[in-house]
Amino acid sequence: MRWVFLLSLLGSFPAIQAKDRPNVLFIAVDDLRPELGTYGAQHIQSPNIDRLAKRSIQFDRAYCMVPTCGASRSAMMTSIRPAHNRFTSFLTRADVDAPQVDGLHTHFKKNGYYTVSLGKVFHHRSDSVHGWSEEPWRGGAFTYHLPENREIQRKKIGSGTKPARAAPYENADVPDNAYPDGRLAEHAVETMGRLAKREQPFFLAVGFFKPHLPFNAPRKYWDLYPEDIIKLPDNYRQKPKGAPQEAVHNSGELRAYHGVPRRGPVSEKMARNLIRGYYACVSYTDTLVGKLLDELDRLKLADNTIIVLWGDHGWNLGEHTMWCKHSCFETSLQVPLLVAAPGYKAGLRSSKLVESIDIYPTLCDLTGLAKPDHLQGQSLVVLLKDPEANWRSFAISRYRNGDSVRTDQFRYTRYSTPNGKTFGQMLYDHKNDPVENTNIANQSNQAGILAKLLQANMGKPSLQKQKSE
Repeated sequence: MRWVFLLSLLGSFPAIQAKDRPNVLFIAVDDLRPELGTYGAQHIQSPNIDRLAKRSIQFDRAYCMVPTCGASRSAMMTSIRPAHNRFTSFLTRADVDAPQVDGLHTHFKKNGYYTVSLGKVFHHRSDSVHGWSEEPWRGGAFTYHLPENREIQRKKIGSGTKPARAAPYENADVPDNAYPDGRLAEHAVETMGRLAKREQPFFLAVGFFKPHLPFNAPRKYWDLYPEDIIKLPDNYRQKPKGAPQEAVHNSGELRAYHGVPRRGPVSEKMARNLIRGYYACVSYTDTLVGKLLDELDRLKLADNTIIVLWGDHGWNLGEHTMWCKHSCFETSLQVPLLVAAPGYKAGLRSSKLVESIDIYPTLCDLTGLAKPDHLQGQSLVVLLKDPEANWRSFAISRYRNGDSVRTDQFRYTRYSTPNGKTFGQMLYDHKNDPVENTNIANQSNQAGILAKLLQANMGKPSLQKQKSE
């Protein structure tokens, strides 16, 4: 593998030519929780992501920075931590909240890469657009095909309101390319073939929308999950004991869809259909990921291409009464992360606590690019060499007023005002309570643990780079 040898010489010959650097296939999946075959979920059919894992390092405990699209992607693409006034919502733009820095794609473009964005990479198509070598391509919004859903859309459009939200799911008997993600995969395959002919290495970012709401997928994927196998979570309709009011939300994103009650629990039938639809969309996206991997192999690019597959945040499937993301629980914050790097051992897993802001410095190291000074993430290359190497002992995330730190055994969340006044806190012992059913923060015997976790500078995670411990 010629490029691996060349990169090994970087210490002596730092002026390596751009054309000799590896390509990057950067696959983003919206709302994807690590409920996949390769993560131990035997009820999920994800054969293509599972085979990617066999050529990757799999990070079993990876976490997003913010459990909402715009903020999560902006933090990841800049490798800057969120704060009370930075990367705060789904509307966040990196070029507004961090205009002074080069995003991941911009840094690669400035260093000789041909950078392309297809689908949902940033939340806003126009965000940091100067860093792409071509105008970003989206391929259209979500689509309905069942007549009853089209009728709801037609009435909304005809009344002059924004088109859109019919049922939160559908299973039309249509081919993969009837929905936008199917067309995205086709366009990505075509683009990959075009980029393979260029002299420059490419950075191809492909962002799949599903399993984001609405859970619209061809019927064949719904058929993978018969109704009678769908199970509700054990803590369905059960708020964590002792959790502050701020911790649990009303699932507002879901309630914008037709037929969903504006408050209170959804019916058990709808709950099961939501879970079934989510699973169907995971398998649909998995098939499309497989098309990218097949084309990479067909073009004989796999030995010279780094592949990163990541989720922008988790998703709640009825746990603790909640749907969607938008919380400081494990279900909202944990994400899948796979890194396939030619020249490194494949099929390995790391249990270390890693963060999405670590992806930027990792790709710099893997391609031999200098790391910008502003990066707050830590390169994962040390874990690619040894999955259980010495590493930092915590991962930090935040959402709105909550700062959350995950350690090997605990998740601690502190809710505070911008001036630092605490008004709520949660502590979950993952050794004894892995699904976070009982908040033990106010138990007197936990004072020592709380003090130790507060030493991680909760409330100020954005102001420092965390070091290995």
